[in-house]
Amino acid sequence: MNKPLIFMAPLQGITDSLFRRVFNDHFPELDGAVAPFINPHRGELVSDKLLRDLLPERSCSLPVVPQLLTTDPPGFLALANRLHELGYAEVNWNLGCPAPMVARKRRGSGLLPYPDQIIDLLEQVMPQLRPRLSIKMRLGYHDPREAHLLLPRLDNFPLTEIIIHARLGAQLYRGSAAPDEFARCLGLTRHRLAYNGDMTSLEGYRFLAARFGEVNRWMIGRGLLANPFLPGEIKGIIGTEEQRRTALASFHDALFAALAERLSGPGHLLGRMKQVWIYLIHAFPGTEKPFKKLIRASSIGSYQQAARAIIEAGC
Repeated sequence: MNKPLIFMAPLQGITDSLFRRVFNDHFPELDGAVAPFINPHRGELVSDKLLRDLLPERSCSLPVVPQLLTTDPPGFLALANRLHELGYAEVNWNLGCPAPMVARKRRGSGLLPYPDQIIDLLEQVMPQLRPRLSIKMRLGYHDPREAHLLLPRLDNFPLTEIIIHARLGAQLYRGSAAPDEFARCLGLTRHRLAYNGDMTSLEGYRFLAARFGEVNRWMIGRGLLANPFLPGEIKGIIGTEEQRRTALASFHDALFAALAERLSGPGHLLGRMKQVWIYLIHAFPGTEKPFKKLIRASSIGSYQQAARAIIEAGC
């Protein structure tokens, strides 16, 4: 079996450059990340403000691929080539976002029922595209047959890989991922595929790795926040309970301090930390009572008291 390569999935509003830096400082077993998407307006100039989270001064040692959410060929080219000027050798096209406000505009996974539009954009941009291109997609928006029809047509383009989140766009994040449908996709393309979806435990990874022996690239999103040790576990690094508790406490404190320095006001800081805790709480089973206090916290002091109670309860 090939050595597994583990990548951080993009989680809008959470896995920005600051989060990636702090996470990588404490859990360095990741092999890379795809950044949350950039969503330019049609005709918008590619400004440093639009790209501020991807500017070189915010980078860290974790390799990052920027992601584009656009269906405008001139805008796609301008943005991708500007990112190449900033030093990014690859960009990723988002055909996976399931948010209804995105899908209704035929962007993200909402474009998957319209394969001719996908092919048309690629035909327009690929001859002038300076960075390499990968795609992150769902199995389809309404039906897996959408992916079945699209994948063979993508063979005509020099993509670096296709990352498939094994859900339909219409599912959002409900229900279970569908590895059976991912298995069908493997035979429909010459491109390298990476698996994404519901990888939350070492046992879950082992099941998928045994089933998909030819796959060695794995993307983890919500499962990574719920168990930051998962990439290390997959690679055979298993810490003691005390080591895990210490690492989680250090990660939390460093993230809190970094966000406090960047964000303005306690409201923004508490809001962002509570977003992280929605997932991170799964690393601390049996701490439902202090978690409720944390979610209700309206001051820095009450938040810190609740967070400390959760962490001291163990993981």
